[in-house]
Amino acid sequence: MQNSEDTQADITLLDRIVARDQGAVAELYDRHSRLLFSLVLRILRDRSEAEEILQEVFVLVWTRAETYNVSLGSPAGWLVRIARNRAIDRLRSNAVRLRAVEEAPIPQAEMSPESRATLGERQRAVIAALDVLPPEQRVLIEHAYYLGLTQSELAGRFNLPLGTVKTRIRTGMQTLRQRLLETPIER
Repeated sequence: MQNSEDTQADITLLDRIVARDQGAVAELYDRHSRLLFSLVLRILRDRSEAEEILQEVFVLVWTRAETYNVSLGSPAGWLVRIARNRAIDRLRSNAVRLRAVEEAPIPQAEMSPESRATLGERQRAVIAALDVLPPEQRVLIEHAYYLGLTQSELAGRFNLPLGTVKTRIRTGMQTLRQRLLETPIER
């Protein structure tokens, strides 16, 4: 638990970061990196991924320090929430990627000619439906489904608010669903 002097020192560091003082990020890192790293490592159980997440947390602090709100808690609590959320997002993303590999379709060599034709038809229908989407929707959907990125990761990667990412994906998926329902595919 932080005392009020530590909290005030962290608030001062965040104010310096907002003013683009790089030294303040280093000081904040020195003050909290051990705690954040151990938290992330406990969640991910992978040292290299924990190091990546820790780096992402401080990049986020550098780019979004002005979003810290003192009425919502201490800077240390804010950092812990960021680290925890990023680690959980990574864990979910890794699970999606693993599931995608495990559920990979049967190699086409083992499929009947009819199954291969149907699969090819479905793939072409999906590609055609994706091509109809506006680029800002299509890119997010492709990164989410083909690369397994979470919505939070997409927001960070494309520097968009999370709500915008969710809306664009939802709208794009609704358009895709409608388009695919209108496309006759032999099942």
